Parts: sequence; C-alpha cells; structure tokens
Amino acid sequence: MRKLSQRHKENLKKTKNIICSNLEQAISILQETSTAKFVESVELHANLNIDPKYADQQLRTTLMLPHGIGKSIKVAVLTNEANFKEVTEAGADITGNEELIEEISKGNIDFDLLIATPDMMPKLAK
Repeated sequence: MRKLSQRHKENLKKTKNIICSNLEQAISILQETSTAKFVESVELHANLNIDPKYADQQLRTTLMLPHGIGKSIKVAVLTNEANFKEVTEAGADITGNEELIEEISKGNIDFDLLIATPDMMPKLAK
C-alpha cells in the first residue's frame, strides 16, 4: 500500500465520519481542507429519492452557473440579407449568407456557434 502524505492524513482526520446536512457546512469543510497549490474542483452527489422508471419522476434540466463558464461565445448567423439588421440587433457577432458559407467551406471558422435559418440550410449542406 502506498504511503499517504501528511496533508492527506490531516484532511482524513478532519473529514472522518462527517455527513453534511446543509450546504454551508459542506463549504466550510471544503475551505478548511483545501490546501493544494492549484484551483481545486468539487463534485456534488445528491440522493433525490426518485425512481427514473416513471415518467413523472425523471429529472432532465440544465443549470445556469452564476458566473457562466468563463468565456464568451461568438455566434454566427446564416440568413438572407433582409434579416441582417434584425439578427445583429439580437446580438449576433457575425452575420452572413453565401459569403459566410464560402468562408466555412475554406476552413475559416472563427465562431463558436452557428445558427442557420431554414432557407439557408440547404445551401449549407453542400
């Protein structure tokens, strides 16, 4: 069996047989035991007491983190010229039609998310 470090032994003593019933207590224990020289991550495992076999008890949802994921997403929209103004007002970073499709086919992809209107989808499939 490999030898445990002194820091790990101390953390085991602090957390032995502790069951956190609320979030504040769990966060305080995490802050006490976090002594690494890098940014540590945390996993949360929760028992929800649901049975996923039943449709009314299935859990499918998304969660928006309070500070986002740390990077901004650049959005490109493929649409006809009549909708350019509306799309840019909605917050698109790049708008285009056939010219943008040509750039994509050349390999110039300088965006993270591409949205295409139904009339541009057949042209994009080529």
